[in-house]
Amino acid sequence: MSSTSTDGIVAPLYRINKFAVPTAVRAEFVNLVVKTLAVIRSQEGYVKDLFLEQHAGPGKFNFCTMIEFESEEFAPKVAAAIAEFDKSLDIDRAVLMEKLGVETDSASYKSFQAA
Repeated sequence: MSSTSTDGIVAPLYRINKFAVPTAVRAEFVNLVVKTLAVIRSQEGYVKDLFLEQHAGPGKFNFCTMIEFESEEFAPKVAAAIAEFDKSLDIDRAVLMEKLGVETDSASYKSFQAA
């Protein structure tokens, strides 16, 4: 099912992931994100991404990724590719984040259109 606006135009899907990463595991975390983004960038429907590190402000999340896809129809395919990637590394991402002490907050977003 594609994400559409009221005029039938397919709308992009944005995946935003925020991370609170302890300094001691920064390099390991960054390495995993860089490899994961390489997998995502090779997927059909991928448009662009940002990998950001907080440099100022009071927020607790010090890293953020924003990934844009053509539409929500590509999300399950990308999730499957990431799962296959994790399997190839023999990792459970949730367990690894807990072990590293990385707190996460992730969600998918669509462009907001005020009525």
